[in-house]
Amino acid sequence: MIKASAILHKTDLEIDSEYQEKLEQLIDICKSRLPTCDEDMIRKAFALSYWAHREDKRATGEKYISHPLAVAKIVAEDIGLDDVSVAAALMHDVVEDTELSLELVREEFSPTMESIIDGLTKMEDVFSSRELGQAENVRKLMLSMASDIRVILVKFADRLHNMRTLGSLPKKKRLKIAHETLELFAPLAHRFGLFAIKSELEDLSLKILEPKRYEEIATGLRQSQEERLAYIKSFIDPLRDRLTREGFEIDIYGRSKNIYSIYRKMKRQDKPLEEVYDVFAIRIVLQSEGSKGKEDCWRVYSIITDLYKPLPERFRDFISVPKGNGYQSLHTTVLGPLGRRVEVQIRTQEMHEIAERGVAAHWKYKEGVTNSDDRMEQLLTWVRELLDNPSSDQATEFVQEFRLNLYHDEIYVFTPRGELFTLPVDCTPVDFAFQVHTEVGFHCIGAKVNGKMVPLSYRLKSGDQVEIITSKKQTPNPDWINFVVTHKARSRIRHWINEKRRKAIEHGRITFQKKLGRAKLDISESDLQSYASRLKFPNVQQMYYEIGVGLYDPDDFVTSIRKGAVQSHEEPGQRDPVRLLENFLDTAHRTSQPALMIDGELHTDIKTQYAACCNPIPGDDVFGFVSRTGGIKIHRVNCKNAPSLLINQPDRIVPVEWSRQKDVQFITALRMVGEDRVGMVSDITTVISKNLKTNIRSITVDSEDGVFEGTVVLYVSDTQHLKRVISRLQRIDGIHGVYRFEETMEE
Repeated sequence: MIKASAILHKTDLEIDSEYQEKLEQLIDICKSRLPTCDEDMIRKAFALSYWAHREDKRATGEKYISHPLAVAKIVAEDIGLDDVSVAAALMHDVVEDTELSLELVREEFSPTMESIIDGLTKMEDVFSSRELGQAENVRKLMLSMASDIRVILVKFADRLHNMRTLGSLPKKKRLKIAHETLELFAPLAHRFGLFAIKSELEDLSLKILEPKRYEEIATGLRQSQEERLAYIKSFIDPLRDRLTREGFEIDIYGRSKNIYSIYRKMKRQDKPLEEVYDVFAIRIVLQSEGSKGKEDCWRVYSIITDLYKPLPERFRDFISVPKGNGYQSLHTTVLGPLGRRVEVQIRTQEMHEIAERGVAAHWKYKEGVTNSDDRMEQLLTWVRELLDNPSSDQATEFVQEFRLNLYHDEIYVFTPRGELFTLPVDCTPVDFAFQVHTEVGFHCIGAKVNGKMVPLSYRLKSGDQVEIITSKKQTPNPDWINFVVTHKARSRIRHWINEKRRKAIEHGRITFQKKLGRAKLDISESDLQSYASRLKFPNVQQMYYEIGVGLYDPDDFVTSIRKGAVQSHEEPGQRDPVRLLENFLDTAHRTSQPALMIDGELHTDIKTQYAACCNPIPGDDVFGFVSRTGGIKIHRVNCKNAPSLLINQPDRIVPVEWSRQKDVQFITALRMVGEDRVGMVSDITTVISKNLKTNIRSITVDSEDGVFEGTVVLYVSDTQHLKRVISRLQRIDGIHGVYRFEETMEE
């Protein structure tokens, strides 16, 4: 084993002045930002990492040491952990990529440092795997979290720097990493309360996945910045004067919301940027501490509502009842100058640091933070509950459940005794029952909300008082799975359903074997699968299940066996995806589909299909997915199915580009909103069919209270053609909005 002393005393270990300077900057940050700073430990970690990566380069062409240095800086400056985490960040890749070992880390530093780096190494194994979507790999990710919270916090810093420097990677890899970041890391950062990192990860992902939309919003914000700053000043000045006269020590400023949150709001509200009013918020940070800080927040709220009219329905008190990730603040929306709505957030400095840096801020405000800290214990309980899910055999189900629990709005409900429970929005009495205790959930037969009986599918609201009625004779109803939203409820119900199914399968298998024995038949496993397939069963287990519950008579199977021979066949799902692609490209036949650029080469002999889930047209950013039945299915990069395909099945992804082509039409659809007036449909069809010479496949219109919503399915040649149609429709009198339809359309 290589000895650290031999490395550290090498006479030829000359460190470039550029990186030596960055090390000194890092140490200065640690001294000013962290509760403690063991300078010798950080210098030793840097020297070992510098030597271990001495021959390595990043895709950007820089020396590899630039990456761990940048990660360590994020850990110290943006997250604000401890000196052990900074040292671990400097060495987070050495065990995975170099000849240094965990034993060396333990001997030269500590078992704690070894544990963090081991967790980071195992986590890296998960994300380098081609099977990220497998439940077992996600469990490994969570187990590495459970060992020490700092593992995942350092990983956030690692992912953030990778996202900042992603431009040098191939497009296919950029798309995969960006989807992975948006689907997993950003919500996970939100769950840990790291607002600033969560926001930057979202923006960087959007910039890669939808560069045009990102740039449109960024440009719009830049163009409106001067007007926005002037308005913020007109709102803040009288407020600052009043608060200063009242003796408050405050920081008050306006901040733009991150681009991704604006993008989501535009999409959800079907509005362009200029019609989204709350693209910024006013933040007031008080220097008061402790209980006085909470009192001062309420006093400031009173002053704000004296100056500006509040909208009561937009008030949120996260100080009395913090969010699950520890976030505390008062939120209110008021009518500012010119009658514009303005969101105001009020918090103390400590609340602000926890809001921005989440659980990591505890290292500053609590000495000797460990996993036994209350906030840490809450997070670890959450991880353990997700891990305690023996029924999640399906990878997609487990990953979906995992993501559902990362990113949700919260409500607060009470037991009849006044005990508070935090639950996701849209939860039901069944979710509440399982949150109280698994046995309460299993035996739930009814619920009272605020003293009145309600259905078990009733959607709870903040402030509800919930009483669960139970019976020992009650067992879970499989229909509950269709309306519960919490992971705990879904996993327990699914486990009960699966256990019931397992028993039925075992009963069916025993019954079937007895029938075969009586009929003196001996069948191999492969022949059994073939017979089951010929009888239209998806697999042998389903056949056993239907026998076990009495839906299928095994005597019929015995009769079928005696009638014919086994026909062996290859299951398409069993073929290797890489070989599938190679065989396909070798044997594809020419079709009438448009030519494609695949891996930079023009192909005219490949069978293609355009995914109905997103209906791509030339000009869209797209990728290809090799189907099991042959051919390539083309998806838009922002397709709702893209994350699952890119992350879980990367071997079946092929880079594709549109080639130049003529006289080829593609199906797409537009949504329109406007005034319901006589002749509106005629004007729409005239513009599309006569003025723009574009074929309409179908048009549907619904109207209510003088407003119409319509959908038109039409054929276009590319995105430029579609933009012309949208632009011309927007000029029709009474049309308020025209948007590309994002949902699935039948072809």
